[in-house]
Amino acid sequence: MSMFKSITIGQYIPGRSLLHRLDPRAKFVALIIFIIAVFTVRTFLGYLFLGLVLATLLKSSRLPLPYFFRGLKPVYFILAFTIIIHFLLTKGGEELLRLGPLSVDSRGVYLGLFMAGRIIFLVVATSLLTLTTSPIALTDGLEYLMKPFRRLGLPSHEIAMMMTIALRFIPTLMEETEKIMKAQLARGADFESGNIFRRARALVPLLVPLFVSAFRRADDLAVAMEARCYRGGEGRTRLRELSAAPRDYAAVLFVLLLLIALTWGQV
Repeated sequence: MSMFKSITIGQYIPGRSLLHRLDPRAKFVALIIFIIAVFTVRTFLGYLFLGLVLATLLKSSRLPLPYFFRGLKPVYFILAFTIIIHFLLTKGGEELLRLGPLSVDSRGVYLGLFMAGRIIFLVVATSLLTLTTSPIALTDGLEYLMKPFRRLGLPSHEIAMMMTIALRFIPTLMEETEKIMKAQLARGADFESGNIFRRARALVPLLVPLFVSAFRRADDLAVAMEARCYRGGEGRTRLRELSAAPRDYAAVLFVLLLLIALTWGQV
């Protein structure tokens, strides 16, 4: 159950740091550029440089660093699976270890660790965005960035609202799952013993009450929005209008220069 408490994506922690005060549009664009940089880098030296930049951003956010590391717990299984698969199935380079018919080559170790680092960068960078940006700011930023697609008939406001609500519901559903698990443990359920298949089968009874709770919350949210006369994005005003400051342009420019430097260094 501790895994559910470790999920940081979708949560928001108020603060007065520079990252908190950046325009959400600038943070979205910077995150997209950073993700492109993560997929562009092909060496551990480039990863080291990206890690230093990300560590500086984490420090400047003034958020507790253990909070971010705790947010990696839900993806530990994915990290372990990625590393093991590459270790055993990716061949090439020098043979480092042999276990019967299975062997571990240097190329597999390199790619396994490289892909694991990529996942860590993506999770931490995305968590940094949601932890320093309120749900309302996320919606406004997404809607503004999707405005050009209105000419194609795309409802940018509705899509931005839907994505933000879905993101915000992640910690809510995890909290609901933890409550259901505690209630079933009090009734004698066992989620810890047995092999992985038995433990997975024991989680099946969680799905029905979780889905019922999710649909109930969605219905309550729809009723609340209708009670407040929500009719979509057309003609709606905002409490706070977005306005870009020089620091927002500087942040996007910095990340863009980072991407160019990393790409140029690998040509």
